[in-house]
Amino acid sequence: MSAIAKYQILKWIGFLLLVAHLFLRFSFPEPNVFIDLILFNLVGLIASAIAFNAPIISDKFSAISFGSASLIWSIGSFFSTWNSFFNSAIPEWISEVSYSFFYPLVFFAVIRSFTQRVKIRALELLDTTIIAFGLTGVLTAFLLKPAMIGFEGSAFTVFISILYPVGDIVILAIALAYALLNPISIKSLLLCAGLLSFSLSDLFFIWSSLNATYTFGSITDDGWIAGLLLISLSLSFESGQGKFSDKISSYSATISLIASTCLLGIAALKPGYFPNFILLPGFITIALAFIRMSYALSEANTAGTERALARTDELTGLSNRRNFLSEAAKLKAGFIFLLDLNGFKKINDQLGHEVGDQLLKQVALRFARALPANALIARLGGDEFGVIAPIEQVEAAELALALRATLSYPITLVDRQERVDRQERVDVSIGYARIEPASELSQAMRQADLAMYEAKRSGCGSLLWQGQG
Repeated sequence: MSAIAKYQILKWIGFLLLVAHLFLRFSFPEPNVFIDLILFNLVGLIASAIAFNAPIISDKFSAISFGSASLIWSIGSFFSTWNSFFNSAIPEWISEVSYSFFYPLVFFAVIRSFTQRVKIRALELLDTTIIAFGLTGVLTAFLLKPAMIGFEGSAFTVFISILYPVGDIVILAIALAYALLNPISIKSLLLCAGLLSFSLSDLFFIWSSLNATYTFGSITDDGWIAGLLLISLSLSFESGQGKFSDKISSYSATISLIASTCLLGIAALKPGYFPNFILLPGFITIALAFIRMSYALSEANTAGTERALARTDELTGLSNRRNFLSEAAKLKAGFIFLLDLNGFKKINDQLGHEVGDQLLKQVALRFARALPANALIARLGGDEFGVIAPIEQVEAAELALALRATLSYPITLVDRQERVDRQERVDVSIGYARIEPASELSQAMRQADLAMYEAKRSGCGSLLWQGQG
């Protein structure tokens, strides 16, 4: 069976199981082991299988994260429902841990849907962890004091009780942000509908439980499994590029860091106001933020170095051909010079490439020192160089003479093989042409090239293109 056929079967199974559960719930409103324990949680497991087997168009990490979130929630739901039917109670902390891990997995998956990259980045993982620990932990901490007035139990029990509505509120905020920042598509509609269905059902359950109006096996519970199913189905659809996709996670992480700092600041000014355990997420958030900052700086330095290398000739440190052509295209008026060394090939062949490289480096340094501040020099390849400068014709002639003059005295080269210093001379042929405001750069390049070859042929050293040839 092909992967696509398997996925289609899973989709239909999930849909039919959800419809069957709704029908049986209406038909048999009393709690039932098959309906509430087996069929209900089976829909969540099928939603997980759909996510893991989705024909991913953009990102497999979202699918893995959504599938894991659905799986771990269904496990928690199964154990919790089991305790409602049977006397052999399973420890409640297993269900609580399962439900708690659901939220960071969903946060990460939605953030991945925002960024839409094929490759996962370390910064994304750090941002998601910071959001999960920081934002939810801080919101829960500030709600803890007022909540303890109406809740029974220890501070930790109350903390767990209000962690879920905080997570649901964050999910609602994420769904709203996703809807606003992404174009309308089947993927965005299914994803937002799934997030809303799950979080609203959870909030309704919490509200009705507080008011002692919740009935076990209520039809509203199907909002949970319907939400999981819709989220999983959204994974097989493609979405357009959203706005500010690269900044969503970093902005959220920054807000989480600021909130965690405020939390710890209040704890320092008012000792004992928060239980000690609730400060742990704040410390973790700040520690992760420092790691993120260090990693981001390292990544920025690497990116800056890579951008510089993309514009630079590796041997001489001058601009390369690509950057030269890019900058020349921006020049509205001025002159372009093409320089070709005379005698370089002989030295390179006789003394070796290492000595030849030394020669090119020293020639490049001499040329660069002769240029005015507003000029750009590049190594175009081999022993050919290029210069652009926004100058007048008189200055262009003087610059050509100055460039030739830099090679009027010998160049000292170290021959490591022979262990001697050598004094070598090279000359340069220069052709230059005017860059006209309305003309193509390729035309000026061709004219300078023709002038350079004529200067080499005639031995005159430098030549301005004036329409000959």
